[in-house]
Amino acid sequence: MTPAARLSAAIELIETIDAQRVPAAKALKEWGTAHRYAGSGDRAAISGLIWDVLRRRASSAWIMDDDTPRARVLGMLKVERAMDADAIAALCDGGRFAPEPLSEAERAALTSRSLAGAPAPIAGDYPEWLDGYLAQVFGDDRVAEATAMASRAPLDLRVNTLKAKVEKILGSMAHLGAKPTPWSPIGLRIELGADALKCRTRARSWRLCCRPQNPASR
Repeated sequence: MTPAARLSAAIELIETIDAQRVPAAKALKEWGTAHRYAGSGDRAAISGLIWDVLRRRASSAWIMDDDTPRARVLGMLKVERAMDADAIAALCDGGRFAPEPLSEAERAALTSRSLAGAPAPIAGDYPEWLDGYLAQVFGDDRVAEATAMASRAPLDLRVNTLKAKVEKILGSMAHLGAKPTPWSPIGLRIELGADALKCRTRARSWRLCCRPQNPASR
């Protein structure tokens, strides 16, 4: 599937989730069953789009000044994936399997609107009733903290020092952007982008030397 076709599938799935009130995981599973031609990479990419839209629902809708499934998907591309209007328009060219071209209103929103001035619950993508509690804990940093929690989590690994030294594994995984963690002298951290499956697959090849680090144990 092309990136544009994946985007169309994501819009279709968000419509299904909204209309049928089904859990996202179930909707994704049923879509995969009904679309056998989609490979594992396609399913992972579409899943990433869906979860990013759900995590950034309020801010994406604010950017587009519209709460439709299509608007939230397009808004998420700007908010979460830092894509500009031209890059998004290139995906929405109206071609085969691609979303319809951007309307003038959509392009204007993607070009001119931002989260500056948005209420804290919208900018941070959390329920309004939580605002007072988060303000007590984080104060003016509550939007930044909530945004960090709504973004894709990194992959933390613990080096098995019985198999290899940290320095050796760090060098061997440099192509994945691996860096030392701030939490452990034998830990590595890989920031996961939109194509998280590829990164996880490559990291899995080091399973004899590394183990996933449970965040609860930090």
